[in-house]
Amino acid sequence: MKPVAPGTVIYHRYRGYGVITSVNLMTGWISARFGNEGRTLDLNLSSDQVQHADGEPILFRRARPDRMPHARLMAMVRELHRAGYQRLYLYSWPKPSGLHWRWHLFTGPRNWMQRAWREGWYGSGAEYNLNPIMGWGDQPGASPQELASALARFDPHGLAHALGRDEDHSAWFETVCDALLPDYAYSLGWDHRDGPIPASLPIIAVRHGVPAYKGPALPWPPGWAGLWAQGGRRDVVVVRTTRSFDLSTDADH
Repeated sequence: MKPVAPGTVIYHRYRGYGVITSVNLMTGWISARFGNEGRTLDLNLSSDQVQHADGEPILFRRARPDRMPHARLMAMVRELHRAGYQRLYLYSWPKPSGLHWRWHLFTGPRNWMQRAWREGWYGSGAEYNLNPIMGWGDQPGASPQELASALARFDPHGLAHALGRDEDHSAWFETVCDALLPDYAYSLGWDHRDGPIPASLPIIAVRHGVPAYKGPALPWPPGWAGLWAQGGRRDVVVVRTTRSFDLSTDADH
């Protein structure tokens, strides 16, 4: 989408060509002057059908923003799986406070407990709230294809390790994406005080105001249940708390 700023030439179906004089992207309203008119006209980008001079619509997003990037990451990983990078995995688990979820992309052997860490391949919903990017040269609102291209430019050597086949996992991941996107994501953590591993995959909403997930129960990743036959690690559980803020750090990976 082209930038919208004072001085941008626009087109309105009833007023013709004009020039933006002021912009408020917090509310979606602009002021513009058309022709030789002395007064400006206030327009709403959500409903007044404003276009760039070349005819491209100017659209103001009214939907609630994502509070965590996990659904966007899932869509990107699915695109890369389809392109042959099936040895790319997305691990997602809650912070101890339960207020945010971490994410970690890793490649190579599908070892959920001993994952390879690469700079820029992990993050947190807490960071995403303040700066809605993944951190590898991507732009806010980038499509799954654009995210994948940015990751390939950022770390081509790391992404090369994902090239290969893991048909069991990629088929599971495709099924999960079909059921959850774009409003939900999965978590690979649960509260150990609730008992053993839940029968189905825990589901989280990626933005406020989304109703609780009502879709079909989803299985855990292939091979996941076998990890807990011999005992699991503590970093995949969430400890409930009554705190209204999060003092945990991202250093405990």
